[in-house]
Amino acid sequence: MRDLKQIVKAYDVRGVVPDQWDAELARAFGAAFVQVIGADAIVVGHDMRPSSPEMARAFAEGAASRGADVVEIGLCSTDQLYFASGKLDLPGAMFTASHNPAEYNGIKLCRKGAAPVGESTGLVEIRELTQSWIGADDSVTIPSVEVTPGKITQQDELQAYADHLRGLVDLTSIRPLKVAVDAGNGMGGHTVPTVLGGLPLEIVPMYFELDGTFPNHEANPLDPKNLVDLQAKVREVGADLGLAFDGDADRCFVVDENGEPVNPSAITALVAVRELAKAQAAGETEPVIIHNLITSWAVPEIVAENGGRVVRTRVGHSFIKEEMAKSGAIFGGEHSAHYYFRDFWRADTGMLAALHVLAALGEQPKPLSELVSAFNRYVQSGEINSTVADQAERVAAVRATFADEPGVSFDELDGLTVAGADWWFNLRASNTEPLLRLNVEARDEARMAALRDQVLAIVRA
Repeated sequence: MRDLKQIVKAYDVRGVVPDQWDAELARAFGAAFVQVIGADAIVVGHDMRPSSPEMARAFAEGAASRGADVVEIGLCSTDQLYFASGKLDLPGAMFTASHNPAEYNGIKLCRKGAAPVGESTGLVEIRELTQSWIGADDSVTIPSVEVTPGKITQQDELQAYADHLRGLVDLTSIRPLKVAVDAGNGMGGHTVPTVLGGLPLEIVPMYFELDGTFPNHEANPLDPKNLVDLQAKVREVGADLGLAFDGDADRCFVVDENGEPVNPSAITALVAVRELAKAQAAGETEPVIIHNLITSWAVPEIVAENGGRVVRTRVGHSFIKEEMAKSGAIFGGEHSAHYYFRDFWRADTGMLAALHVLAALGEQPKPLSELVSAFNRYVQSGEINSTVADQAERVAAVRATFADEPGVSFDELDGLTVAGADWWFNLRASNTEPLLRLNVEARDEARMAALRDQVLAIVRA
């Protein structure tokens, strides 16, 4: 019998279709989702993967079988689904596997108002209920219930999504900008023309054709090799900047006019300064900005210098969103290029972050490289993964190595963070693979490289 623990992760459902799951199981997830959260109506959307339309429709049918009305918004980005959940005040389900290869699919679930559903907020119960409907022969039998089936209707939310974003950041009076955009054959090709159309922007489109087989490159801009085409295009056409979206277009990466990647921590700091100014102009005192623990030290420094207060969290969207709700934070950023906005139901939207970058650049005459230089104060290694059989043993060995160094501090908010006067590193175990993830930051390149190599030698010993 198939074990759903293999595909139900900490924050979402994700696995290979049809080997690990299929439309039949998606239908069961739809019924279980409605039953667990007690919804009488939901909204469902999907990305451009070959399996997505069938899977999303099966989920909708399962939800309707439990009496819930279903609003299908069809093709959409993940943040467009969050928008619909917030606007319609309905729980939602987005069928996507983000940047994973074509054979994968998944579901990102939320309660009404785009509040996340994770392992501590209902996902375990949904998994266990769905698991109880799977027979020894892997057949799925959803028990019938005495309810009037819900209605399934269709509704287009793309223009309303674009209007909402454009109402939060005004680009109408910026100087003209040439912008290369790599959609990676993902949902950015669906949303960018509507959101950025009609503005003082010359868009140079790359891979806007919706194709879930990803014929040009993986839709994962976190991997440097997937930025190469965009970097070349920016240089070729003399663009002011380049934007790259992942498969479900909830993350946005930026390259400057020289084709050089802009550190997501610098984007976090830039957007934070803009959101702080807006909140302070509205009379808020010491607005809160969230950042996770592998974001650059520059972020809390710049937030404090601009009158804000920071809250540091674990890595992961559910932790960011939970802390935003608790603290009333106006904005949150992660080094993985997820950006969260109070004005967007505390959900992550790369598109809104991109609008802020375009506005910041277009409101002044400097090139982007010069504009963001003020937000780059340290040198970072980026995330380095090591395959390790005994993760706890290797982390303990690293801690022991630094235990007697003067002026060194330790914390275990998420993995092990070790900090000195002008450097820090974080070593975290993967939740799903035998990996240790290392991030290092220091005042200069030489110190960062030496520290990185020292820790990796211990981890990989």
